[in-house]
Amino acid sequence: MKIQLSQDNKPLTIFSYSSLTDIVLLLLVFFLLTSSFIITEGIQVTLPEAKNTTASEQEQIIVALLNDGRMFLNNEEISPANFRTALEERLTEPEKQVVILSSDRDVPLERAVFVMDEAKGIGASRFFISTRMPEDDDNLQR
Repeated sequence: MKIQLSQDNKPLTIFSYSSLTDIVLLLLVFFLLTSSFIITEGIQVTLPEAKNTTASEQEQIIVALLNDGRMFLNNEEISPANFRTALEERLTEPEKQVVILSSDRDVPLERAVFVMDEAKGIGASRFFISTRMPEDDDNLQR
């Protein structure tokens, strides 16, 4: 028994969408993986690196500490003497709000302890330290 196959050289009249949907799905995954999920606004600080990070979706109070000694509370420059009163004004619901400490990596630890101590004195109980992911494997070997 011999099988005969016809060899017509006619163009296809239907279009297969299966390959197009694969490409669209791959593009969607690519853009989701390469996009940034947290947008940092305002003060430019050099954050320390951490391999394990999480994002917070609670009400945030951001405290930024810079190398030159300046301090910012929600993008407004403030002196350390006025920090406690300004923080009290913004910390209306301590159980729902989180204080995020975002400082340059070379800022002395005593300044970070000062911020956390003042916040705890007001009633804050939730703290995060802002970090960034390592850029490549060379940074992990330091």
